[in-house]
Amino acid sequence: MPKNDKIYVTQPFLPPLEEMTAYMERIWENRWLTNNGEFHRQLETELSNFLGVPYVSLFANGTLALLTALQALDIQGEVITTPYTFVASSNALVWNNLKPVFVDIESEYCNLDPRKIEEAITENTTAIMPVHVYGNPCNHDAISKVAQKHNLRVIYDAAHAFGVNQNGQSVLNYGDLSVLSFHATKVFNTFEGGAIVSHSEEMKRHIDDLKNFGFRGELKVILPGINGKMNEVQAAMGLVQLEYFSEIRNKRLAIYAYYCDKLRSLKGISCIASRSDVEHNGAYFPVFVETDYSLSRDGLYDALKEANIFSRRYFYPLVPDFEAYSGGESYDLPVARQMSDKVLCLPIYPDLSFEEVDRVIGVIESFAK
Repeated sequence: MPKNDKIYVTQPFLPPLEEMTAYMERIWENRWLTNNGEFHRQLETELSNFLGVPYVSLFANGTLALLTALQALDIQGEVITTPYTFVASSNALVWNNLKPVFVDIESEYCNLDPRKIEEAITENTTAIMPVHVYGNPCNHDAISKVAQKHNLRVIYDAAHAFGVNQNGQSVLNYGDLSVLSFHATKVFNTFEGGAIVSHSEEMKRHIDDLKNFGFRGELKVILPGINGKMNEVQAAMGLVQLEYFSEIRNKRLAIYAYYCDKLRSLKGISCIASRSDVEHNGAYFPVFVETDYSLSRDGLYDALKEANIFSRRYFYPLVPDFEAYSGGESYDLPVARQMSDKVLCLPIYPDLSFEEVDRVIGVIESFAK
């Protein structure tokens, strides 16, 4: 096998360069590079229509969007969240001087367990921040009931959930706010980027003030804001990407279905079950290496790497196990630890060929008992 014959866990989709060049020429002509330019405004409108959501506020990246969402709702005290996520979720809480309270997940979709949320509520709890892990929708109805009962805000980290619908409706309409990431590796990317989905014109205006230093007009600063603005090059990339999203999703879902068909009967390897009520986006393909497989999860990770196939232990370690969080209290997280210890995300992206998928599957099959 050639040394450069590598299969990575993901690769960004890049549209035809000439289509991006046409936008760049317009940017050069306008000389408007940032601060609510033509393409920025156009992308917010087109995303709102495409996703079926009321209001979209664009950001330079998803982490800035998370930071601002928490500020927009004036969240204080403790926020219940998941330990099974990318660390940006909890980092955004800490940067807002909030205390993340980690509760366990359910094993079926690796999302927050609503039963555990209520057990963790204290007099200092003000919000819940669930994550739609791998793009699988959280149990919104149960979370909403808990939030309403205890008068809590709900901010969804929807970094994985672009274009995901449940029962024909966008999951981005759940909660008080939903936060998206448009990082290069996401199903929809603007190189870097992110957005907040809100539900009223007043809230959108508040968010837009916060992301622009707190300015309202030229001379008034009405609150201490941040610089979170998306620039015109990012917005142009988003407009081009949006033209290809249905094609991108269909290719991802075809690969997803192919993996499922080939691996579902393989002893020692389990996958997340598909859901008839969900229109998925194929963002990730996680498998779970069980005890009756001949290798451990890390053993399979190494075997794939030896074959020039690069998977990812996503999410491992759990957030509270990172050094930055390890000085705090201990948490009872048996399900999250179990899933974290056996998860492996396999390569999936639009340009991945079925021949390459067969290479991945072949390595996994070769170590099955």
